[in-house]
Amino acid sequence: MIMTLSLSIIIFIISNFFIFLSLTISKKSLLDREKCSPFECGFDPKSIPRIPFSLHFFLITIIFLIFDVEIALIFPMIPSFSMVNFFTWWKVSSFFIIMLLLGLYHEWNQNMLNWTN
Repeated sequence: MIMTLSLSIIIFIISNFFIFLSLTISKKSLLDREKCSPFECGFDPKSIPRIPFSLHFFLITIIFLIFDVEIALIFPMIPSFSMVNFFTWWKVSSFFIIMLLLGLYHEWNQNMLNWTN
């Protein structure tokens, strides 16, 4: 019990020493307001907060999230190949990929993937 208590005190002292050392050695200053401010998608945090938001940037972000989630759903299809018969696996995976391609075609047809707009 005494050994555990003494080790806990030693660890506490060493960790506090390193925290104090890092705070004194660090090169942060209060004059660096840009480094301390949050960075949000290329916006200047010191400017007016109600500037017009690019709808195209928002759509690209939503498209990325949708494709990211769909890829996360495709990964479990690979191990399930050995658990079900081929025809069932082929129907489910081809339907899923066809829906993904139809969504991509619709986004391409609506010019959501062009940055020139």
